[in-house]
Amino acid sequence: MPRARLTTPFVRLRSFAPRSQISRYSTIISQRASPLPLATTSGCSKRPRTGPSVPSVAPERRQIARMGGAAVEKEGLVIPLIDFSEFLYGTPDERKETAGEILRGFQNAGFIYLKNHPIPLDVVQHTFSMSANFFRQSDEAKMDVAWTTPEANRGYSAPGKEKVSEQMDIGDITKERDAAPDLKESYEIGREGEEKHPNQWPQREEGPMAGFKKDMLSFHDLCKGLHFQVMSAIAVGMGLDDGFFDKHLDVGDNTLRLLHYPAVDSSVFANNANAVRAGAHSDYGSITLLFQDARGGLQVRSPTGTFVDATPIEGTIVVNAGDLLARWSNDTIRSTIHRVVEPPFKQGPTHPARYSIAYFCNPNFSSFIEALPGTYAAEGEKKYPGITSGDYLVQRLTATY
Repeated sequence: MPRARLTTPFVRLRSFAPRSQISRYSTIISQRASPLPLATTSGCSKRPRTGPSVPSVAPERRQIARMGGAAVEKEGLVIPLIDFSEFLYGTPDERKETAGEILRGFQNAGFIYLKNHPIPLDVVQHTFSMSANFFRQSDEAKMDVAWTTPEANRGYSAPGKEKVSEQMDIGDITKERDAAPDLKESYEIGREGEEKHPNQWPQREEGPMAGFKKDMLSFHDLCKGLHFQVMSAIAVGMGLDDGFFDKHLDVGDNTLRLLHYPAVDSSVFANNANAVRAGAHSDYGSITLLFQDARGGLQVRSPTGTFVDATPIEGTIVVNAGDLLARWSNDTIRSTIHRVVEPPFKQGPTHPARYSIAYFCNPNFSSFIEALPGTYAAEGEKKYPGITSGDYLVQRLTATY
């Protein structure tokens, strides 16, 4: 992935991440990070490549799909592959056309893949490496920063703690968790500086964990900028002003989640048909930015009800619409069920560990969410009553843990 040219300002990223932060990543990546097999290995092709290249991953380990206009096309599910540079840096006509493609992707599939996005490779790879360092800590060290409440939604969750599900009833989710807990552990980082619910940071940042807090907050800011840009594209696609959503996003009530799916024996899946790394579910917020490694296992439910592999594609970020955006759009945008299962490619008796990074984007918790202009003709056509973003998300998280 060509790194972002540091002499070019992020004009439409609203400077949430100063170029000095990106420059800092460029120097520390070779000093501290050991590369992981990533699928996000390219960025905006309109920017020249600078700096060290990332070591390539053996083909048998990455199994990366290389496709054209559609990232996924199977069982009636078509997930488009969008060149995001055309929206960021294109002419007004290119921006409008790309915004339409993005909106149609969310309306039809609920998912898109973004290529030529502005988050540089060395930043992504370093964040993956620091994530792996976090999960390599002792159980005691991780439990020192344990997740506590849905209102806070920060900290470490051990394997089996969370059960994502398409069920809405707490009792049903508890039954599913008891029968087949999700085979993953995670660590949540929210907006820094919230007095009532501070982030839970590791007490000791030394050795492999040196700089962990600063690096995670920098990545959080970069993703916040991309959140603005994708929402801007959705606004343009809907015929709204490109800054329509800005007032609902400026606080940054988003969650950066590091995910580790430990290595698992193939027999676990063979002996339990319900065993999954993450159960079938939809996401709760506006959109999710998903950075995958190259192991595979993500599946999206098609219109026929079949789960289809959403294979990692080199140089992309997977973006999916969440339930709150679907509600906001009066269900003109689709929030699609997805899951993480046994990788599709057999890798011997044991499936290696899988890592991913999800940035869950939400409207400001104080934002009142009701049907957007243009999604209904009369008041009676609004499908849902209004609700604040924070109240909605707490309701959903309460059922999950």
